[in-house]
Amino acid sequence: MADEGMTGSIPHEQPGGLPAAAQAALDEILGREDPQIVGVVLSGSAARGMATRWSDVDVFVVRDAPADTTVLRSAAVDEVPVSLAELERPETFGTDGYWYRWSFAWARVLRDDTGGRVSAAVHRQAILTPTEQDAVLGARLDGYVNLVYRALKADREGRETGRRLDAAESVPWLLDVVFALGGRVRPYNKYLAWELREHPLAVPEWSADVLVPQLEALLDGDPAALREVFASVERECRRRDAALGRDDLSTTIDAWGPDLDLLRGAGRR
Repeated sequence: MADEGMTGSIPHEQPGGLPAAAQAALDEILGREDPQIVGVVLSGSAARGMATRWSDVDVFVVRDAPADTTVLRSAAVDEVPVSLAELERPETFGTDGYWYRWSFAWARVLRDDTGGRVSAAVHRQAILTPTEQDAVLGARLDGYVNLVYRALKADREGRETGRRLDAAESVPWLLDVVFALGGRVRPYNKYLAWELREHPLAVPEWSADVLVPQLEALLDGDPAALREVFASVERECRRRDAALGRDDLSTTIDAWGPDLDLLRGAGRR
């Protein structure tokens, strides 16, 4: 049962446009008289205005007790149980649970009987603290640079298949770096363009209108796109170092020494 610090229900606007069966199932969950239910969170396409007739309706039911992790699936909704304690304890980068954190990004809190704890925990799941940013960047930046270098080296040597494969492989590493620099968990691929359009990052080159076409060029192994994106990543890494008064990311990049010429556009032949 909720403790004294969890009292006070916060009303939230209900979603529209759901299929009748899904809306009925959601209404039943929202009105369920279970003292251990302290929150209801709508996720997936339905929460982000992207639902189609093939979309699942994903609903997290937050409980004030350890929750059975069995997902209750029906034709109308997928009901995912989660405890408030779990929700308030984001998984760290590199763990299996980290991947699921984006499920809560831009999700819709439909019920919060905790005086705001559910809403705050949902928001926290999708953002990275400075320490978490360091962890992601420390794990992914050098690998991203390596794959870009390998793609450009393959291009220099006339190995088209290798160039395209390495360039395509660099994309997940790139996106982890880009969103970590922005203090966010990287979105699922399905929602990437939506997030960049609806919730833009601060860097102009990483807007939906610019980055999405560049990603398509990267998937085709375009050397010019590889260098253009690397240039923005290098600049933003050095800016972050300067803002924090350190050189961690710059050192990672500078360790590539003379090979940076190829990444920056010199030494192509």
